[in-house]
Amino acid sequence: MKLSIIVPVYNMAADGNLRFCMDSLTAQTAEDYEIIAVDDASTDASLDILREYEKKYPGLVRVIASPQNHRQGGARNLGIQAARGEYIGFMDSDDWAAPEMFEKLLRKAQAAGADVVGCDYSLVRNHTMEAGKPVRMNTPEQTGALTLEKKKLLFLQPGSMVVKIYRRDVIVGNGLWFPQDIFYEDNCMAPLWMLYCTHFERVEEPLYYYYQHGNSTVHEISVSRCRDRMRSMELLVEQCRERGLDRIYPAELEFKFTELYLVNTLFSCMSGRMKGKYRFVGELWRGQKQCFPEFQRNAYYKERIGSEERKLIALLTKSRLLFFGCYQALQTYRKVRKFLRRG
Repeated sequence: MKLSIIVPVYNMAADGNLRFCMDSLTAQTAEDYEIIAVDDASTDASLDILREYEKKYPGLVRVIASPQNHRQGGARNLGIQAARGEYIGFMDSDDWAAPEMFEKLLRKAQAAGADVVGCDYSLVRNHTMEAGKPVRMNTPEQTGALTLEKKKLLFLQPGSMVVKIYRRDVIVGNGLWFPQDIFYEDNCMAPLWMLYCTHFERVEEPLYYYYQHGNSTVHEISVSRCRDRMRSMELLVEQCRERGLDRIYPAELEFKFTELYLVNTLFSCMSGRMKGKYRFVGELWRGQKQCFPEFQRNAYYKERIGSEERKLIALLTKSRLLFFGCYQALQTYRKVRKFLRRG
């Protein structure tokens, strides 16, 4: 079998989300593929819907019902273990694919001998096959036979996992299993998986439809979600150290940790309504200093993090109270300026 498409599912029965996703996968023009839908102990009708598709498309759709909820990472691991395809791909159960997506990715993989192939995605707010705002994933400089320099670029910017297919034996053979029981598991594994690939190619089309809605994981801000993102980066560091990759990619690992653990989490926290911000920022800062205390000297940090964010973080190094005061003053200034412009 050429391809296994793995779909983790948890409580996606409402609003036709799951059916639209599954309809797009059963309509793929690719040949010799399977859909493995893993229900992660849903409490709604998701499993019943998946059983309908399994019955309607025997041999194409396989359903795995997990007795316990282990989040998306655990569901993906079950799918990988059950997969029979030479390549594996992932689909979030509230998104969908263009009919030719997986045919084009497979064709590129086979023509180039690549062990990972990706495409771009399209942002949409309705169940439609009309393209929305395109978002580019990865760059031509990252493609081809993967040299050390290209792997560094891919570690820094791996792109989304759901717009790619991967050779299954690379993943299983190197024990590249997703973390379970946390959100943001792909933040940990996306950069790590790319270090074990030898050839990466792209199809320069937005073939994946990324559904923008209020229930999406990335739109929720809470202490527990922030801690999951922090934990995903701690696990990335643990994995790299166990595998000796921290000695090959020391600057890249330091920056990747800092970017997601500190910078993204800090400003997500500050921009949202979250209880206990002041205490949480202290926890976040202590974790950063414990793992990578000299991060501000990192060349990638100086190049890739905006000057405003760097200035605010520099204030945080001096005083948490000073950081909060300056951040709030900056937000107030922006609101006043916006109000005056409207007037």
